[in-house]
Amino acid sequence: MEDTKSDFVVKEGNDSEISKILGKENPKQTKKSKKSVRPFREKLYKEFWERKTQYKQRVQKRKEKKDGTCEQQQTELKDISDNKQPSDKVKKKVKNKVQKSGPHKDVKRLKHAPKRDKKTSKEESKDEYPGDAPVSRKLMSKYQRGKQMQTKGTRTFHGHVKLVQNEKKLNMAVKQAARSERLLQEEPGFLIPEDGESTTNVSQSDIVQSVDITTAQKHFNLDLPQFGPYKLQYTRNGKYLLIAGSKGHVAAMDWLTKRLLCEINVMETVRDIRWLHQETMFAVAQKQWTYVYDNQGIELHCLKQLHEVLRLEFLPYHFLLASSNVNGYLYWLDVSVGQKMAGHSTGLGRLDVMCQNPQNAIICLGHPGGSVTMWSPNVNEPLVKMLCHGAAVRSIAVDSSGIYMATSGVDRKLKIWDVRKMQMLHSYQIGCGAGNMVFSQTGVLALGKGNIVEVYQDPCRQQITSPYMIQKLGTTVHGVHFCPYEDVLGVGHGEGFTSLIIPGAGEANFDAMESNPFQTKKQRREAEVQMLLDKIPADMIHLDTKMISKVDKKTFMEKVEENNKIHFKKPLAISYEPKHRMKGKGSGRKKEQRKKGVIEEHKKKTVKEIIRDKQQQHIKDKRHQAGISVSKGVLDRFKKTES
Repeated sequence: MEDTKSDFVVKEGNDSEISKILGKENPKQTKKSKKSVRPFREKLYKEFWERKTQYKQRVQKRKEKKDGTCEQQQTELKDISDNKQPSDKVKKKVKNKVQKSGPHKDVKRLKHAPKRDKKTSKEESKDEYPGDAPVSRKLMSKYQRGKQMQTKGTRTFHGHVKLVQNEKKLNMAVKQAARSERLLQEEPGFLIPEDGESTTNVSQSDIVQSVDITTAQKHFNLDLPQFGPYKLQYTRNGKYLLIAGSKGHVAAMDWLTKRLLCEINVMETVRDIRWLHQETMFAVAQKQWTYVYDNQGIELHCLKQLHEVLRLEFLPYHFLLASSNVNGYLYWLDVSVGQKMAGHSTGLGRLDVMCQNPQNAIICLGHPGGSVTMWSPNVNEPLVKMLCHGAAVRSIAVDSSGIYMATSGVDRKLKIWDVRKMQMLHSYQIGCGAGNMVFSQTGVLALGKGNIVEVYQDPCRQQITSPYMIQKLGTTVHGVHFCPYEDVLGVGHGEGFTSLIIPGAGEANFDAMESNPFQTKKQRREAEVQMLLDKIPADMIHLDTKMISKVDKKTFMEKVEENNKIHFKKPLAISYEPKHRMKGKGSGRKKEQRKKGVIEEHKKKTVKEIIRDKQQQHIKDKRHQAGISVSKGVLDRFKKTES
């Protein structure tokens, strides 16, 4: 009896309910009732609980069939998978069998899997540094563009929500840009001399002997004495090189692998060359007109508008090809549509010194009188005209930030200017006027004077006493250009082309979304489409780039005043007395309403007449400027004229 009793108690485990059925108290709860339950009653209890459990199981199965899913068992699977992750095959088997036929042995096996300790799980769940890593405000200020918008004072709540969302997006972009800077581990490496030594004495042979093989291959010479002197330019990603001799020789190549793209002879004098938006096209300023070729050397266009051109500049974000010619004419051509955007006659003589400001796309010109002017396609006059030298200007260069400008003249001086203040920072006395100058991505300045190439390390932010490096060539230098993202300086001279290694000249980290040196053909096509979609209109070229986000108050107030003159012009006085009407329509209020209606109609008519007269006058002025005679009607002689 004791065994059966113990089995019964363990299986059922609900003594209070059994005692209610029997009408007796639970033997565990009372100390007096110690007698065991009779055998026939024990069987009765077992049969009762078995039937009850079977009934509950049936009801539960019916519900599961109606729902189509076994939510309880799926939650058990999730809890088990959190403790111990089973394999994918076991998960699929268990899930399918649970949905079809209820619990499976795999579920039971996973239930009894070894559990983690609660202490370890809590320790792992606690993070010492919760959330994203903080970003310093100094680093974020580097990537911020202007001040934050004031979200208060909007007319509608919807407008307020939109402004707040835009500000959140901008702040998120700034944070991501600041965080990504930590991944840029590479830094430009300059030559650091020991005490009592100078880097100016380091020659190219010394550098080639001390660097690795791949870097040593970047120093080479192209002997082309028949068609020189040569001009050159690298692409924006630094992969391809374009050279052109003054006697008609033009060649494009991959300068790293020395693979030739095309080589032609135009049989005419070549004055300047420029890559266009990609390495598939380039422009050549020849003796009479300017031509556009593809990377196979096939002529695509003949630009007869650009005649007798001396210098070319391409604005990549605006798709504009700027040119200056012998007669002092400055011209902008939209390459994407092939139309003229603007053309200004400077009236300052021959324009053989030109460069662009990469920050705001302003064209800088040097003149024989020693002055430098800055031009935009939107204004007929120079935005800035400053006297830089006492004699003719020989070359101009603007750094990549658009803040500093270097000028050199016949007076044998090199001057550094702050473009923001239009103020001179430093002045250096050099042996002779530098005919060619260019800035690198890291602020290194290279200039060619005679047959010598001098390189200065950061001459804008500090006063320097000696050049960083010096290289002497056999003939006169006619062109210098730094290769982007490489420590290489290309030099064009009378005997061909020379590639020099300048440590620290190139940017160590590149942005693949801006210019990718390792881009494929597919990426190049996609980049071309993206550039066309992101094309900036020429109207946005301005000396101060922050002016774009501001409101032009002057023109806005002028428009408001014109509208006020039209809409608020007083009409002629009307002597109108409304007639008396019967049936309640002759009250004072009704009379005033009728009087107001008549005055408003008269006012509208006068406004329409003013607008019509202005339009006719505008058409007449246009025809008069174009020289078109205005046709007169037969009855025009009978019209009244103002005395």
